[in-house]
Amino acid sequence: MKTASSTPVLEDLVNPLGDCLTPESARRLLALKADSKLQARLDDLAERHISGKLTPAEQAEYGRYVSYSTFVAILKSKARQLLANSSAE
Repeated sequence: MKTASSTPVLEDLVNPLGDCLTPESARRLLALKADSKLQARLDDLAERHISGKLTPAEQAEYGRYVSYSTFVAILKSKARQLLANSSAE
């Protein structure tokens, strides 16, 4: 899903958010996880995606989840960097 042209756009979205993080908000962000119902849906879609059994609507839904997860993962990376830097000071 990640393309060369989408990476700068994603960075442009995430960098200002990363700059807003405090150590406390970074820890809270890192603690966020999908609830069990959502995780079960993601697991089902991922399994059926691998086997090529998604409908077009499910493929679009799965693609959105992958995009959102990428965004959150990058933001969580910024949170880890902030915490690492603040503990080094």
